[in-house]
Amino acid sequence: MSFRIDPRLPLTGEVRRILADEIGKALGQLETARDKPEQGLHKCRKRLKGVRALLRLVRSGDEPFCQTENECYKQVSALLAGPREATALIETIDRLGSAFPDETAAGELDPVRERLGLDAAINAAVTACREGLERIDRLSLPDQPEQAADILAEGARAALRRAKKALDKASSRGEADDFHDLRKACKTHSMHLSLLGRLWPAPIKARRKAVDKLGERLGELHDVFVMRALLVAAGEPLGPPEDTRLLRKLLKRAEKSLSKTCLADAAELFGDSPKRSARKLARKARDDLAPPHEEAGPVAA
Repeated sequence: MSFRIDPRLPLTGEVRRILADEIGKALGQLETARDKPEQGLHKCRKRLKGVRALLRLVRSGDEPFCQTENECYKQVSALLAGPREATALIETIDRLGSAFPDETAAGELDPVRERLGLDAAINAAVTACREGLERIDRLSLPDQPEQAADILAEGARAALRRAKKALDKASSRGEADDFHDLRKACKTHSMHLSLLGRLWPAPIKARRKAVDKLGERLGELHDVFVMRALLVAAGEPLGPPEDTRLLRKLLKRAEKSLSKTCLADAAELFGDSPKRSARKLARKARDDLAPPHEEAGPVAA
């Protein structure tokens, strides 16, 4: 199913549909993670980011529900973060089991695998997501076009406001955390553009392309920051200074170049007033959203 709000249908039903679809896919990826942890956990956390972006988009329409569910999936993502970092070790253990079946047939490696926390984290995440599916029917949003348009515009405005705030901090301080916040805001806005693909004022394709490109560059900058931090970390994990002199020099140049490019691109995307952008969206959404013609039905878990 599409990760996009259909303006021809009532908003409550559309948000319930997308939530059910994304959480269902996250559950599927959790099952995949039992055998392919790196692939499954990465895709699951990506689905949960989409769920949280949708909840933030419509938060003003049902704040208690959206706030509670957003916190739930934030905790699930955090629960999976640790095991994801250990996925290489887990997959190594699984490969050893496959390579030496006679020696490991009785589960001799299971205690080590369990200590890495993968199975326990997956089981807890599965339980949380299944319970979340059962709660979807509690969501209730105004379906009248004007009210629905205002809800979507307010959610988009809040995300743009966070992006502009992150841009201002990155411009003034330029710390790694500032660019990380800008990257998160960029990802949320990208998901909102997907959700509002039939409602966002033109030219949306060009904007989505620019947002995705900025996200990629911010990811490259993040990697540079991580490597520069390793250069000064205790124990010299990348080697002594005499061996990393050129690397240090190149990373510094890359950080300067990427920072400049990212700030310029972000200013083009997020430099405008969030209120002005939200007003444009609200006007178009009021025209495009259909009046409700039926009550939103229950969603099957």
